[in-house]
Amino acid sequence: MSDLILHHYALSPFSEKVRAMLGYTNLPWQSAITREMPPRPVLATLAGGYRKIPVAQCGADIFCDTATISTEIAIRSGKPELARQNCSDEVNQFIAYVELEVFFASVLSSASWALNKKVLKTLSILDLFKFFADRIRMGRNASIPMVKPGEAPAILKRHLQDMESRLQQDFLFGDTPNVADFAAYHSLWMVRDAGEKKYVRPYPGVNGWMDRIKAFGEGQRTEITAEQTLQIAKSSEPRPITDAEKQDELIGTRVSIAPADYAQDASVGELVGSSANRWIIARDDPKVGRVHVHFPKQGFSIVGQ
Repeated sequence: MSDLILHHYALSPFSEKVRAMLGYTNLPWQSAITREMPPRPVLATLAGGYRKIPVAQCGADIFCDTATISTEIAIRSGKPELARQNCSDEVNQFIAYVELEVFFASVLSSASWALNKKVLKTLSILDLFKFFADRIRMGRNASIPMVKPGEAPAILKRHLQDMESRLQQDFLFGDTPNVADFAAYHSLWMVRDAGEKKYVRPYPGVNGWMDRIKAFGEGQRTEITAEQTLQIAKSSEPRPITDAEKQDELIGTRVSIAPADYAQDASVGELVGSSANRWIIARDDPKVGRVHVHFPKQGFSIVGQ
């Protein structure tokens, strides 16, 4: 099995979630840096319209959303607790909360001059304004209620109080981490480490837990150019689709798949696989040939074309 490729950028919170998981599992992976906002021509070739970051790649298989990426990491590392489908309802309910309301409250609460200085290392002033305009537009078009700036500090404080009470052991649900720890970590990383805000300081349990996850590092990271990822896809064949994945009535038809919450840009292709937790579409592009793009079913919608 070839190394996982991660298309990401440094200050992407959900990328930090995956980087921390790769650190915990100490897996080898290749880092392909992408832009903070579209256009992203390489990812458009690989994944279609899907615009959220990160995206992972293994040869000619492309994995959208951290749910499918986490599953790949769980399989490669032999740690099934890193995949949501292997966790309890309690864990999944917690993740759903921290990756929507708490996530948006944390992003709003992380705004600071320290964060802006970090962003300006890779973006011009003009691009920074474009970035903010892009995120505002994304929020306005979302199909879920968005956290208002005035609500964010109170939501974050309640979350930190809850986290402090939960952390009676090293990790949220026991002595070793599961996917919930990484789902909760990246939002608070945005506040404490990226934004350098003081919200987390009064909570020693939360700080200690964050330090333990941060100490995992990023695993065995090597750099690769975005253009090299296209060549890798072109020289690879997608994984075979099993017979069990070919039972959906939409198999063989043209469909569009998009997030159901925000950043709802769709990817279009032929549905070639469907399982309890995943859809797989085939896309053809002269630059790479055929790729299979994997999406989780939870949090996504599918429409026949």
